[in-house]
Amino acid sequence: MTPGTPDADWREDCAPRRVLALFATKWTSMVLHTLHARHAGAARTGVLQRSLPGISKKMLTQTLRDMASAGLVTRHVESAMPPAVEYRLTPLGCRFVEPVELLYAWGRDNADALDALGVRPTARRA
Repeated sequence: MTPGTPDADWREDCAPRRVLALFATKWTSMVLHTLHARHAGAARTGVLQRSLPGISKKMLTQTLRDMASAGLVTRHVESAMPPAVEYRLTPLGCRFVEPVELLYAWGRDNADALDALGVRPTARRA
């Protein structure tokens, strides 16, 4: 805590902690980035899964549910046979894309430094 700052700035439900909670899974930012950068803000579940190598159908479904409950995406069911489900970025999701894109750009700009860190012991990629 910084001396002189109100205790409310450090509560469990403060804005910075709520933002970090949106990154609870590693896939949230990837799904958000993919919807924005590759699919103009809207895509069906299968298209998203093909666009995100390494994500399981179960993890994608759970991530999209979490994102919908957080207000980042909306779920639209098209009346077709079989029913088609499309996920679309909400206005909040579109605004949240901006800091995510800044982080991704930072990662691309600093790839050499990130590579020098080595592989994390828990990483799938060697």
